[in-house]
Formats: sequence, structure tokens, C-alpha cells
Amino acid sequence: MQSLRLAIGFLTILPVSPSGVAPMGPARSYFPLVGLALGGVLTGLDIALGQVLPPMVVGALLLIAMLVLTRALHTEGFLDVCDGLLGGYRPEERLRILRDTHVGAFAVVGGTSLLLLKWTLLVGVPDAGRIGLLALFPCLSRLGMVSAMAAFKYARKQGAGSSLQVGRSWWQVGFAMATALAAGGLLGGIAGLILLGTAIGVSLGLGRWFSGLLGGMTGDAYGAVNEVTEVSVLVVGIVLLRELTGLFQAPFW
Repeated sequence: MQSLRLAIGFLTILPVSPSGVAPMGPARSYFPLVGLALGGVLTGLDIALGQVLPPMVVGALLLIAMLVLTRALHTEGFLDVCDGLLGGYRPEERLRILRDTHVGAFAVVGGTSLLLLKWTLLVGVPDAGRIGLLALFPCLSRLGMVSAMAAFKYARKQGAGSSLQVGRSWWQVGFAMATALAAGGLLGGIAGLILLGTAIGVSLGLGRWFSGLLGGMTGDAYGAVNEVTEVSVLVVGIVLLRELTGLFQAPFW
């Protein structure tokens, strides 16, 4: 339970982390479960708000809710990565920019594009299967983070994400995968499994790219992996729902 509390406290605004020092590595195994809980909150808000507000307003409120619930942790990482990767020319220079607290032009443009795209996608999810996709995409994106943590080394000896390497084990990846696999199958059927594969593929591709530019992963890079994976799962999910609804069905789709 301590690891679950650590995962909740790290990934959300809820102040439930246990007092004292504890290894963060085991908490990774619960990342998809926390993401599934966030998805559940989104679906509840979507159902309630959809009764009284137009879709465009509901989409904006869902986006704001996710930013508040997660303290914009992953979005901040994405902004830093935009500045670091696009503003530097060598790994050490990019790592230095990632530590800079100032926001540059690349972060502003990248962040605006990310939020606009995510809002458009949240508005555009079809009613048929909407509940399943909204519940699933935060779960799969956090599996993406776990995949990147497991597959690629950390770039620094110390950093915001270095604590996630303490106490790490492959069983944590297996548990995270099993959680996401069960959620994908139950909420999306075959489509859910396709989305799971999408999340893993995108996260590993990003991890390889980031590692090549930075010499490894960082906490900001993990956040960027989450954000891009969320968008990718939403895009592919909408395509599946619009074009292949008859082939990919599950209880909620």
C-alpha cells in the first residue's frame, strides 16, 4: 500500500504520500492504475457536465480538470523538453536548458499546440465508445512512462526522475503491463489492445529519440512521453471508433 500511496501522491494532487523516505521504483507498478482512476474521474465529469453544457465547453473543462488533478506535472515536463531539445545542439547543452526555470519560445509554441490538440481530441471523441476511451487513455499513457523508464537509462546521476530508478525491478513493469492489459481488454476489446500497442510503441520511440539527444532519459522526458502518448492514444482511438466501430467492440464501446 505504501507504493500505491507514493504513486498517487506523485502523479496526482492528492496529499497521500507516506511520510519519510521510501524508494519510488516500486511505485511505478501502480502508474497505470492511478491513470485508470484519473480516467474514471474524467468519465464521471464528462457524463455530468454533458447534461448541461455544450461539447466544446465540456472538453475544455475536462482538460482543465486533468491539469489540476496532475498539478500539470507532465505538461510542465513537455514544455521543458520542447525548449531543451529544440534549443540546444549538444546533449550537455540540452540538459542544461532542461534545468532552466525560464520558459522559452519553443515551450510556448509546443505547449499551446499540445493543449489545443488535446482539447480538440477530447471534444471529438464520438459518443459511441466515449466512456471507454476517456477512461483508458490516461491509463495507457502512464504505462508508456513505465515502459520508457524500463527500457532506457537515466541521463543524470541526480534529478527529478532519478528517484524512480531506486528499487526498480522487472516485476513492476509486469504488474503495470497486466493492469493496462486488463483495462484495455475490458474497456476496449480488440481496440483496447491496439491502443495498448500504440502506447508502448510511441513511448519506446520517443524514449529512443530523447535518449539519443540527451544521452538518456530525464524526469521532464518522462512527462513528455506521457503527454505525447495521451494524444497518440486519443487520435488512434478516435480513428478506430469512427472507421472500425463494427469490428472493435467491448461492453463500453
